[in-house]
Amino acid sequence: MYVIALCDDEAAELDKTAQLLVEYDKKYAEVDFKVERFDSADRLLGMVREKGCQPDLVIMDIYMPDKMGIEAAKELREMGSTCRILFLTTSKEHALDAFGVGAAQYLVKPVSAAKLFPVLEKFFEEAQEERRKYLLLRIEGRIQRVAVDDIVCCEAQGKMQCLYFLDGRQCMVRITMAEICGMLLQYPEFTRIGIAYIVNMEHIENLSRQEVQMDNGKKIYPPRGAYQPLRERYFGYYCEE
Repeated sequence: MYVIALCDDEAAELDKTAQLLVEYDKKYAEVDFKVERFDSADRLLGMVREKGCQPDLVIMDIYMPDKMGIEAAKELREMGSTCRILFLTTSKEHALDAFGVGAAQYLVKPVSAAKLFPVLEKFFEEAQEERRKYLLLRIEGRIQRVAVDDIVCCEAQGKMQCLYFLDGRQCMVRITMAEICGMLLQYPEFTRIGIAYIVNMEHIENLSRQEVQMDNGKKIYPPRGAYQPLRERYFGYYCEE
């Protein structure tokens, strides 16, 4: 499910945009999303900052009394948010500033279905494609988007999972091995070694019965009986490619 945040200090404008989203939902029922409404930029930022909730798309007015939309967008980016931002405004004056904070679109009010629906359609197409290669994980109390290709391996450590990345970073995630398996093993490049490891075969530098050397320097020591199925899986993966 996608989260769309609406942010406008005028209730009538919030209602209008929300109604357009209802109409879009009826027309494109295969897209699953929910709408969160905010009557100020500070409330939107507070939700992201305090609850660690990351909207996928923010539809925001530029002119608001508490904080300009451009300023709010900058704060979202500083918090690490990669959400798409769609600005709604009565003036084209801030168009260049909007694109400077990575805005996906800039629409001049009044906004109609003819203007908004193509933007939403493009957003959902691109977002669905991106989600195929990203995981959303809670890391250090914040929901973060993690690129699948950057994950070298995952190691079970008690009730936590340690993710090792290509750049040498490590992070602990409070999630079960069954859950992380469900996320990673849907991708053909990942395979399991014993009960404690999941590895990205794209990052295997060399392997033997004694150890698996990953390209970030991490060494994995396969348990008894794990080498042969790993070897077959590894060569099978590259032969299929």
